[in-house]
Amino acid sequence: MQERLLVLLCALARRRAGGRRAMAGAGAGAGAWDGPQRRAWLRHYYSQRQKRLMTLLIARRRRTSCYFYPRAWPSVRSADWWERVVLKEFGPQDWLEKFRMSKETFFYVCNQLRPGLAPHSAHFHPTLPLEKRVAVALWHLATNVEYQTLSPLFGVGPSTVQTCVREVSYAVVLLLKPLYLRLPNEKELENMVRIFRTRWGFPHCIGALDSLHIPIHPPLRLSADYCNGQGWHSILTQATVDGLGQFWDVSTAFPGSMENSAVLESSSLWVLAKEGRLCPNPPKHFMGKAQKYVLLGDATYPLQDWILKPYQEDENLTQRQLQFNYRLKRAHSVIENAFLRLKARWQILLKCDDCSLELLPTLVLACCILHNVCEAHDNPFNEEWLEGTEPTELPKPCQPAPAAMEDGRAEQVRELMCQYFESCGEG
Repeated sequence: MQERLLVLLCALARRRAGGRRAMAGAGAGAGAWDGPQRRAWLRHYYSQRQKRLMTLLIARRRRTSCYFYPRAWPSVRSADWWERVVLKEFGPQDWLEKFRMSKETFFYVCNQLRPGLAPHSAHFHPTLPLEKRVAVALWHLATNVEYQTLSPLFGVGPSTVQTCVREVSYAVVLLLKPLYLRLPNEKELENMVRIFRTRWGFPHCIGALDSLHIPIHPPLRLSADYCNGQGWHSILTQATVDGLGQFWDVSTAFPGSMENSAVLESSSLWVLAKEGRLCPNPPKHFMGKAQKYVLLGDATYPLQDWILKPYQEDENLTQRQLQFNYRLKRAHSVIENAFLRLKARWQILLKCDDCSLELLPTLVLACCILHNVCEAHDNPFNEEWLEGTEPTELPKPCQPAPAAMEDGRAEQVRELMCQYFESCGEG
């Protein structure tokens, strides 16, 4: 093809040179071109030039057509990786490492989400099965790899990965939240009290309360609202766990600049407590007195008759008060461990880069629900996941609760607890 093109170009060059010599001779004989002759020659010249350019373009396309392919669906290369490798060759450790749950739990989750993930041709590739959509979403939540990195692995486009994450997160909140993250009934509250007493040595307690700051990119709007007290941008999540480290109340998507006490007052947990829905009616007796069940917090929460926090550390604390602080902090560590396991299992929470602020509340809530699913189904936890979950360059904000929110009656509850620990005689 190249030889034929060269011959064609040489012929055109000779023809062009001969035409110029002929016109030069005619011009010498006639003396000069008149206007119409010159315009006719120019039209002929530019017409031939355009034809030559089109000929070169056609010849180039024919020469390179064997190397040029239109953009095809990425699944051409790895469409069968899910069926050929994951479903047939993945062992128990592979499922745990990539999806943070066993194969049995994975398919249980898929079956539970099936009503909310019916295939929609407008959203998903027609050949993408439900199990593959859930796998794409869980892989992203577990590893926090970018959409562009994950898409060729499953043979889908980056936009499809994003759609899978969004739709699966919504389905988890819609269908699994009523099963795994809900307000306990009276019998369940009594069981939670028993677990806190036997496992953590703290009586009359139904949960531990704390907050989690999730790093985000500075938003374009209201950026200052999301800058927390330590100078980095985050959204704030308030959570309550039982004695087993499973979440039963989560409020999320608060700007990082808010204090824990303000988040508490804005949350549904505050409303439930004020309505008396966190304890039986009438309250159970403790140390001979009717007493509400309590939650355990830290210094960032206000002291209430249903929220206990440690005494402020100083040299004037009595032995009973020091013992109370020790017992409360030991029991409160259950939520600190729960947050560590949550972030280690679903590492998207270490830094939400590919997620919009609109999706973040659903995504965080979905991760908490999936954490409960894994814990309830006794899926193993790999301690190696904990590496890097607490970056030292992002210290946790800690704003003490304002004294105006303190409840004077709560000091009597704290004193009752001191009497209980003193009577037990345990350190």
